[in-house]
Amino acid sequence: MRVIPARDDDGYADLRTYAALGDGDTVALVAEDGSVDWYPVPLLDSHPVFARLLDAPAGGSIELQPVDEFTVERAYVPGTNVLSTVFTTAHGRVRVTDSIDTGVAGRLPWGELARRVEGLDGEVSMRWTVAPGTGLGRYQPWCDRTEHGPVLRVGTVSIGVRTSGTGEPMIEHRSIGGGFVTWAGSRHLVAVLSTENEPLPLPDADAIDANIDRTVDRWKQWSSLLHYDGPWADAVIRSALALKLLQNRSGAIAAAATTSVPESPDGEKNWDYRFAWVRDAAYTLHALIRLGDREEVHAAMSWLLRVVRDQGADAEVFTRLDGGTPDDERRLDVPGWRGTGPVVEGNRAAGQLQLGIYGDLLEIVTLYSSEGYVLDIATARLLARIADHTCDVWQQTDHGIWELLDREHYTNSKMSCWHALDRAVHLAEVGQIPGTADRWRRERDLIRDWIEENCWSDELGYYTAYPGTERLDASVLLGAVGGYDRGPRMQATCDALRRELGRGPLLYRFSGADKEEGTFVACAFWMVAALAETGRPDEATELMGELVPLANDVGLHSEMIAEDGTFLGNLPQGLSHLALMTAAPTLIEKY
Repeated sequence: MRVIPARDDDGYADLRTYAALGDGDTVALVAEDGSVDWYPVPLLDSHPVFARLLDAPAGGSIELQPVDEFTVERAYVPGTNVLSTVFTTAHGRVRVTDSIDTGVAGRLPWGELARRVEGLDGEVSMRWTVAPGTGLGRYQPWCDRTEHGPVLRVGTVSIGVRTSGTGEPMIEHRSIGGGFVTWAGSRHLVAVLSTENEPLPLPDADAIDANIDRTVDRWKQWSSLLHYDGPWADAVIRSALALKLLQNRSGAIAAAATTSVPESPDGEKNWDYRFAWVRDAAYTLHALIRLGDREEVHAAMSWLLRVVRDQGADAEVFTRLDGGTPDDERRLDVPGWRGTGPVVEGNRAAGQLQLGIYGDLLEIVTLYSSEGYVLDIATARLLARIADHTCDVWQQTDHGIWELLDREHYTNSKMSCWHALDRAVHLAEVGQIPGTADRWRRERDLIRDWIEENCWSDELGYYTAYPGTERLDASVLLGAVGGYDRGPRMQATCDALRRELGRGPLLYRFSGADKEEGTFVACAFWMVAALAETGRPDEATELMGELVPLANDVGLHSEMIAEDGTFLGNLPQGLSHLALMTAAPTLIEKY
């Protein structure tokens, strides 16, 4: 049980206080004090109607909390993404169950965020408000009184409210709210319905209440199909559930649920992560295959291969969730979380050359095919062309996994090209793809020779970030995970990274990152996997035991963590959870 911390003077909550809800179309973030501060509708990459997270004065929120001071205890309903929160005041206790609902046949054709309130004991005075915002500075919301009740309009989005046991609502020009009192055994409901450019259904409150239970059952059914019974099982399954929130109905997997949450307390390093990266899709498929999930794996794999087929061998590193070309980055005139702007839409990395995607793609196809899938002819031919393309381009500089502005011969990129051709050789040998495996084998070996000559430093005793520098780069750890090097050189690099970039159990991404951002959560879990792969499972186990508790109270990870424990960056962050899901089973395999 925790005493609810006050929001800061400007109305922003600490990032650690957020839990996530979702239905495969969008994600909502609920703070500990019961306020939904982020909820784009109808889709994750839509302009957010509720965006207090980035614009406390005008972003909009859905509030539900006791009137009096309270403490809170909360957790996800086991095996689900439905949140249960118990508020305790001096006069009683109340449980709030939060869900973005599904329907009888799966996803609903409208948005339905339902909040069930149950009195547990005593009497608790509650207050609630549905107050949409400006869509990050685009619109002025207003209330339209219709024959079926008030409807809030925000641009092309319509928002309705259905309640039960909450009394007569108060209708303002731009919001709807009210108050009620709970008692032991009482039951109440506040639900927010939404559509865009479509008629707005306003279901009966009892039907919405039933949808909450149906949604719980659906989540439990899905998570029960995941097979993992090793250490840290709760963290692994919670990570899988977090990733499921980020998977769009098309199969695309968003990197994170938000935009512009700062990586630095000083701002400026703010990016939009509501796009689908080939790298993240590959890592997600890798993780879900190891957990035995076949349906979601097939959907995500089909999306990934469809996008790559559309783009050809020189594929883009990321796309919109619908597979389209990302928009250019655009800055919006709103303050950002705690005033640390800019708030941006779009992403400047569009069009970058990142050689690492070839290794990611061919690795996941290899794992996918090993699970009993046979590639279709068009995909097999495309993958052969990608292998040939890797042979042609591996000697180029690129922007690297971190999407930096400066192009270099990044070590991780070269290792990924080695991995791409190594996997291509294997796929050819097992008859999955056609092509000149002899060429791929020769180029693979040339890449290794180049890395060992140019990226390893005898003087420094580690793989450098790129030739001619003393800088370290934690992404080199993926060379151990992917099988490039699990010997003494990688062991020495692990030691150098922990010594130079480590802060307790955590790691910065690269040399100098401590001056401009927090530690990168995924890198620390990559270290766990690398230690395990290089024959140091006891150290890996100890490190894993320190990292898992760094999640927030409901098991979610952000992108970065400051040295004082503060969450930084977009959240929930898919790559952080993916790295955890890679580390845990790798440890099991090595014991």
